[in-house]
Parts: sequence; C-alpha cells; structure tokens
Amino acid sequence: MLIGAHVSPAGGPANAVARGVERACRSIQIFNQSPRQWRPTVYDDEKVAAFKEAMAESDLEALVIHAVYLLNCASEDKEIRSKSLTSLVASLRAGTALGAVSVVLHPGSALKNGGSVDKALRRAAATIKEALAESERCALHLENTAGAGGTLGRTFEELATLIDGAGGGKRLGACLDSCHLLASGYDIRTAEGLADVVDEFDRVVGLDRLGTLHVNDSMTKLGSNVDRHINLGEGELGKKGCAAFLSEPRFEGLPCIFEGPGHAGKNVERPDIENAWKLRKQGLKARKPRS
Repeated sequence: MLIGAHVSPAGGPANAVARGVERACRSIQIFNQSPRQWRPTVYDDEKVAAFKEAMAESDLEALVIHAVYLLNCASEDKEIRSKSLTSLVASLRAGTALGAVSVVLHPGSALKNGGSVDKALRRAAATIKEALAESERCALHLENTAGAGGTLGRTFEELATLIDGAGGGKRLGACLDSCHLLASGYDIRTAEGLADVVDEFDRVVGLDRLGTLHVNDSMTKLGSNVDRHINLGEGELGKKGCAAFLSEPRFEGLPCIFEGPGHAGKNVERPDIENAWKLRKQGLKARKPRS
C-alpha cells in the first residue's frame, strides 16, 4: 500500500515531492489549481521536467491530483457546469503531463434547490464524459461521498450509475474514502465489516475500477452523512477501523492518501503518516485469513 498525504504544490509541483519526502510518504496528492479560484493552472515544460526529476530521485511511487471542491458537474446552472468542465479538463491534462495515477473528483451535488438525484446523475455523467473526450490518458476516479447536501456518489450504486453514464471506459474508476464510507452508512469499523463492504463494491462497481484510496477517520457516527475528518484512530473508526482499512489485502499497491486535519491543524504533518504505517502493521498482524 502506498501510504501518503495531500500536500501543497506551492512554488511548483516539484516542491510537492519535497513535502511528500519530508512526511515519509510513498504517494502524494495535490490540487492542480487554487481551491478558491476557477482559474486552472497549466504547468510549463520546465515545471513538468522538474517534477519528474524530483520524483525519480525520491522514494515516492505515485501522484494523485484532486480536482478542487468548487466543481459541481451536476449543477443546474449551465455556467457552473461549464466552469466545472473547463477545470476538470485542465486537471486531467495536468495529470497526463505529470504522469499522475489519476484525477480524483467529487462528482457533484443535486441539492441546491432540492433537485432530482436521477437528473443530477445524468448531468454529472454527461459533463464527465465530455471532459474525458477533451483529454487523454489520465484516469478519472470518482470519489464516494458522505451524502450531505445531496452529494452524488454516496452509494456504490450511484458510483456505478455515474461510471456507466459517462461511457464506462477504462479511464473511469473509483476512489474510496474511509470517512465517507462510514458517514454514508457502510460499517467498516472491523476487518470483517470492511471485507463485506469491499465484496459489495466488487459486486456493484467492480474491484477492477478501484484505483485510489483516502484514509481518514470520522468525527461523526455511522450513517451521519456528515463529512468531518479527524486524526487517524481518534474518531468513530478508531484505531481498529483505521488498521483494518490500511491492511485490507485487496487495497495492496494502491495510493492511500491521508487528507488531514493532521496534528498541527490544517497541515498534514509527519506524525500522522507514521501513525498510518503503524496502524497498517497492527492490522496486518491481527488479520485472519478469510474462510
């Protein structure tokens, strides 16, 4: 498992590599543009070359790009949907240039005016399909959501609907977030419960679609539909649940990103990553073979 963290690319993506190395990461995740602005970042040849050189000289094995939270591919507002498309295409093109494993996307929300989820799923799928058509190579992984505010992707069935509606191509996959799974009602607090949930994901979406992971503990209870991260082992998943997630055999080889808050507040600091590796070892020791 390639345990890592979301880090800042301030000053250029090569700096994100250095920050990942400082945190003892095996993978890193970045935003490719300011999370507060619609203006996409285009990396020039010099910055791309510097990033690739930094990666080659490090122990990092994977880069993940997270599309910024401004995007709502399901919006009923055509202008918002157009801006979301432009930003998503830019993220995918940045992913291609930098050699990212994938771009991770929150698919969107239907709630603004109490809108229809079915119609929102169709709008989001159409926007995603168009973004894939306007970009090349880089995979797009749709992240499961906690379910608050009409967010799409709160169930595996919704993820499958989005993937099918967007064309079902090989570039489409999924990112599973441990906090969001618990908040949306999937009980993953034990290795046995997680194994059952992964079985269900395989049945509904397909394990071959799973490409990235987010490991975050949850401040809120099972089925709360509230997305609130807390340090690993300190929330409703607890040490046992986080250890189970970090040692699930079917997650082997995947980038597994810790997003925070981190012990130093908003910054993801090294102790959290060290704690993740420790919890993984505990989970591996405790895990029993499935009959």
